[in-house]
Amino acid sequence: MSTASTTTAFRVETRMPTLFIPHGAGPCFFMDWNPSDAWNRTRDFLENIAATLPKRPKAIVVVSGHWLGPVFSVTSNARPNLIYDYSGFPAHTYELRYPAAGDPQLASRIVDLLNQNQLPAIEDPNRGLDHGVFIPMKLMFPDADIPVVQLSLRHDLDPTAHMRAGQALESLRDEGVLIIGSGMSFHNMRGYGDPQFGPVSDQFDRWLVNAVQAPQPRREQALADWANAPSARLSHPPRAEEHLLPLMLAAGAAGTDRGEHIFSDRVMEVTLSAFRFTNA
Repeated sequence: MSTASTTTAFRVETRMPTLFIPHGAGPCFFMDWNPSDAWNRTRDFLENIAATLPKRPKAIVVVSGHWLGPVFSVTSNARPNLIYDYSGFPAHTYELRYPAAGDPQLASRIVDLLNQNQLPAIEDPNRGLDHGVFIPMKLMFPDADIPVVQLSLRHDLDPTAHMRAGQALESLRDEGVLIIGSGMSFHNMRGYGDPQFGPVSDQFDRWLVNAVQAPQPRREQALADWANAPSARLSHPPRAEEHLLPLMLAAGAAGTDRGEHIFSDRVMEVTLSAFRFTNA
């Protein structure tokens, strides 16, 4: 085997995938629901993700639908605190802990990569990890022994800009960094629990699956124009698509890797999906 072939084979075997996962409703996996099994399948899915990775991540970058700013911002504290940015939940959910270290060096690298690609970015040493990060991380990596850095969305919610941000960070995957988009494939708050929104979520989900699984050029074209998809604005109302945008960043970081639909669940009358991008 030639040197070039050996290098390619090594990269295919070891580069991290990128993921888009549902992070649930508030601290939903750590409280009682009616019905009691409402979030069980999603919980099981998240708990088993680590076993699907090619190796243990060196660090994790999470983009959550709960942090937006005028420019891309990155947590740079070596010991980030937690932000309990939900309300009306049981008292014990405000005592949840996830003591993962941050990674100031990685945060600086992310900012440099984004700035080099004409995407203004800054470090934020004061920002903690919101529940779109620590809730799924408690299930995926419960030992909290892998450094976690959170990357914000941009206030303009421009899907193309977020795909470009992902593209700027793609090289981190070859260094053992796992990039995760944490959001929800359906996020119309009026729709949860309403049976009328079941067909709405199904229609948008079918479109989303086809878009993600298309080859890269077609995938990126479709995701850039997602708002014109069937039932798109009933699934993500105008100016409230922040829970879909983490998918754009995960797709951008995928490069030419293929997209896969890896999970689907019916929760609170609507369909939720998860995706992985990988060349394995």
